[in-house]
Amino acid sequence: MTDKAPVSVVIPCYRCAGSIERALASVAAQTLLPAEVILVDDASGDGTAAFLHELSGRYESGWIKLVLLDQNVGAGSARNAGWAVASQPLIAFLDADDAWHCRKIEIQYGYMVAHPDVGLCGHGFRMLKQNEVPDWSVARAEGETVSKWAMLLSNRFITPSVMIKRDIGSRFIEGQRYMEDHMLWLHVVCSGVSVVKLPLALAAIYKDQFGAAGLSSHLWPMERSDLENYRRLHHDGCIGRPQLAVLLGYSVLKFMRRLVMYWGCLRWKK
Repeated sequence: MTDKAPVSVVIPCYRCAGSIERALASVAAQTLLPAEVILVDDASGDGTAAFLHELSGRYESGWIKLVLLDQNVGAGSARNAGWAVASQPLIAFLDADDAWHCRKIEIQYGYMVAHPDVGLCGHGFRMLKQNEVPDWSVARAEGETVSKWAMLLSNRFITPSVMIKRDIGSRFIEGQRYMEDHMLWLHVVCSGVSVVKLPLALAAIYKDQFGAAGLSSHLWPMERSDLENYRRLHHDGCIGRPQLAVLLGYSVLKFMRRLVMYWGCLRWKK
């Protein structure tokens, strides 16, 4: 299609030469293309930047923007760097090791145009094997409003599912490397902005969220960041002291459950 949606896609890249082609191909395969794709190399130092230059040459001139960071800042700050140079009114996030269903932009952008009061929209996902592609039947569906408490109790969105208005006031907290996505969604919903989830799987992830590989295996740093997120919300006046106490206790219980699941997974693999 020649028409493009006014959406900037931001993809943080760190030593991702083995997966970024798949992610970018899923963007190029959209039934409604986004206006631009912003690849942010997070100081990979392994030739990823050169590969991104080569990869961008395979697509329409000017469609891909490259942002090359001189020091490693983490995915959240890398997304902020891409966000800062985005030219379109909507931002869609994708991770370099994930992929989108081909109708993701068409459906999600269409929903946000039809509901201009919505500031952040997410959707579901499927977990696939490395050799699988996100190819399944989907249909348009009405969104479900995500309340402040629903978001406080759990992260309702994986980052590659989110489309957000570029000019919204919140950003990822600079330097935060764990649970930074949940913190952003919490700031948005606590500010009174309408947040919606589409009951559709429009993204694919290729690793277990609590598996033995990747950031998700770092359970204690994730838990520490989760606790800090709640403390930050209390400091900012988003939640009161009784709410803080409940949420801290709830977070610890979830952490203990994840530990049991993680250990069980390791024992099963043995």
